[in-house]
Amino acid sequence: MKDKIFSSTAKKVVLAVVILFVAGIIVSGSFYTIREEEQAVVCTFGSPQAVTTPGLHFKIPFIQTVDKVSTTINGFSIGYNSTGAGEEAMMITSDYNFLHVDFYAEYRVTDPVKALYASEDPVEILRNIAQNCIRTTIGSYTVDSVLTTGKNEIQANIKQMIIDKLEVYDIGIQLVNITIQDAEPPTDAVSMAFKEVETAKQGKETSVNNANKYRNEKIPAAEAEADRIIQEAEAAKQERINEANGQVARFNALYEEYINYPEVTRRRMFYETMEDVLPGLKVVIQSSDGSTQTMLPLDSFFEYQAVPNTTTTTETGF
Repeated sequence: MKDKIFSSTAKKVVLAVVILFVAGIIVSGSFYTIREEEQAVVCTFGSPQAVTTPGLHFKIPFIQTVDKVSTTINGFSIGYNSTGAGEEAMMITSDYNFLHVDFYAEYRVTDPVKALYASEDPVEILRNIAQNCIRTTIGSYTVDSVLTTGKNEIQANIKQMIIDKLEVYDIGIQLVNITIQDAEPPTDAVSMAFKEVETAKQGKETSVNNANKYRNEKIPAAEAEADRIIQEAEAAKQERINEANGQVARFNALYEEYINYPEVTRRRMFYETMEDVLPGLKVVIQSSDGSTQTMLPLDSFFEYQAVPNTTTTTETGF
């Protein structure tokens, strides 16, 4: 009797444990968590649906399956591996020169459903697209452009080509950026020659910048000097105009005097001219009775010009 009771109790305990175990599995399989840098795809009877909201979510156990996809930016190198430059790094330019060119591509998942179900390996597809676009673009540039001046333009063209092709394939991933890590000729001698060319170009840019700096310093000074000369010329011009106007006014006043006293005016003009030409000139006035008088300066002399019966002679003091 006791054995039967013990056997019945043991069965109940085992059944309870099994029920709890199954319940634990069901409960644990009913919830899943999405982190900030993740998105999930919930598949119900073969129908996928994206879940993009971070946090705790519920799913139906044994019916719904959940696949999580990272949405952080990831990347891969093209042409370079742990052992150095690989075969995919060897490229040919438009002028038939060989180069080793290494790239680094960055991408992220934009549509988790397409990233999981549109292709077997979307990253590998992106790699193949990138290699095709890289070789096509490098083949349209000269070796000098690839090594020196054309890197930014080449990167932009490759990026746009990859983006256009990804839109056509629509595999749920997006190219963020692609950059040239390194570009060099396959031989050291050629590599050194191109490095010297790059150094010379940098020296040229430095010289041009210095010349522009010198020009920017000298042009304002020259403009200021030109403004000063123009202002001085304008002042001299105005001075000459004022002087000319004064001479015209003086001539008009002298003409008025000439109309009233022509003889006196002629003599005055003569004496003034002689005073300018011969500074040592002495003026001697001789009256009709033979007496003489020296008149200096001339201004006091003109008061006697109206006196009749006098003669005037001039002597130099030399």
